[in-house]
Amino acid sequence: MKARFGMAAIALATVCSAAPAQQAAVKVTVTGNGTGPRIDRNIFGQFAENLGSGIYGGIWVGDHSPIPNVRGIRSDVVGALRALKVPSVRWPGGCFADEYHWRDGIGPRAKRAVTVNGSWGNALEKNDFGTDEFFDFLDQIGSGAYISVNMGSGSVKEAADWMAYMTADPGTTAGAERAANGHRAPYRVKFLGIGNESWSCGGAYKPDYYVDEMKRYARFARNLNIEQNGTDNPAGGSVAGTDPMRRIAVGPGSPNTDYTEAVMRAWKGHDWAWSIEGLSMHNYTWVAWPPKYASTGFGEREYATLVKDTLKMEDMIRIHSAVMDTYDPEKRVPLVIDEWGVWLEKLPGSRDGFLHQQNSIRDAIIASINLNMFTRHADRVRMTAIAQMVNVLQAMILTDGPKMILTPTYHLFKMYVPFQDATRLPISFDAGSYRFGDVTVPRIDAIAARGTDGKVWIALTNVDPNQPARIDVQIDGVRGRSASGTVLTADRVDAINSYEHPDSVVPRPITARVDQGRVQVTLPSKSVAVISVEP
Repeated sequence: MKARFGMAAIALATVCSAAPAQQAAVKVTVTGNGTGPRIDRNIFGQFAENLGSGIYGGIWVGDHSPIPNVRGIRSDVVGALRALKVPSVRWPGGCFADEYHWRDGIGPRAKRAVTVNGSWGNALEKNDFGTDEFFDFLDQIGSGAYISVNMGSGSVKEAADWMAYMTADPGTTAGAERAANGHRAPYRVKFLGIGNESWSCGGAYKPDYYVDEMKRYARFARNLNIEQNGTDNPAGGSVAGTDPMRRIAVGPGSPNTDYTEAVMRAWKGHDWAWSIEGLSMHNYTWVAWPPKYASTGFGEREYATLVKDTLKMEDMIRIHSAVMDTYDPEKRVPLVIDEWGVWLEKLPGSRDGFLHQQNSIRDAIIASINLNMFTRHADRVRMTAIAQMVNVLQAMILTDGPKMILTPTYHLFKMYVPFQDATRLPISFDAGSYRFGDVTVPRIDAIAARGTDGKVWIALTNVDPNQPARIDVQIDGVRGRSASGTVLTADRVDAINSYEHPDSVVPRPITARVDQGRVQVTLPSKSVAVISVEP
């Protein structure tokens, strides 16, 4: 059965049992002169919560640490993240955001409050990494701020005061306090999350109650950075069309549409005094709660089961997009998937509540499937944040004291950098199928785009962990002169990078041949390749 735009959740035939050399090539057709939506660079966003060693040890080591750092922020992590061109970072949470009081994290560190992180392992929170350190971190990696305000245990006034501290002119009392703490110019807050999982850890609000509270926060937690807004419009918007802050409401965490309906119904009837510019959605690959799948030492059954589970993301996007379309057919409000990724069982010996797991080639393949799904829905999905950036869940980077390794997921994100702000191109192919026992999933996935560099970029995923796949790409309207690319693969489904062997799973060149304008490439088993085609 033909699968347009990749991984469709449909019944597929059993994979052919012939030897690899006898398998027919998978025909892929790209409309090279076609047009599609822009793949917003914010789809490749990150999430850094005060959780486990995600911040402390992962990003922050303190300015007296022997680990090389700039103002306490470790330099090796900064260098690695700069290469990803991270568009935005969500902080301070997550569940932690709804117990975080921003005043605990400003001013001289010796005088900051020491609190308990009740959301994650009851760890001590020294608040060494606060607002000013976060924006310093963003400056160092070249990223934008996605601030989550405390709606659970905080107040509208606390959120408004925090926004004033971050964005007000230094001539105001709030701005002067920020200047006294070392940053005279107002910060740029690109995104503001109004609560987090308010249906659960953020307060267990009923949808209509959440909406009433959301309106107050959207009205009074103002961005006061006039240079960013281009206006002092009390609604917080921009008449000058520069770069206003976008407010993101809490949305669904399951197929239940009650929150989506309530928020979008309110948005439809909003007036000048308040609005929102995004609806959040959370969805993890974990099969069942609590997560029981291991991040190391697993076999093909676990590989196949988690790949299948991640496909539910497509259903989630379609279900909630359909509701949003009834209120917003022009798709002005993006669906913001600001928590996603593989959530696995904690590593043996690690602390409860620290969510420390390893990262394998399986996780990178799952990340490619998700990024491809987001790309296929780029008209509605225009921002996401993988959970999380360092040392927590499906991390880009793992650290242990002075040691640092880049995970397979990090390498996958780096391979996808050319898709940031690219134009999606129509693509069609026969996905085929991969089967293990009673689990059947599409074997091949692919997306295509015209990059900002003018090249045609194609991402190809071979889910099958046993058989290579020959790919034959026809690019209609573009006669390719040459092609090159990289591939990420491994010898086992559970292959990881470790401190002893940090380069076990890294991208390597792949041979892509152009024959009469057609691009031909052979994908290894369990692999992701990104190919660029010179027109």
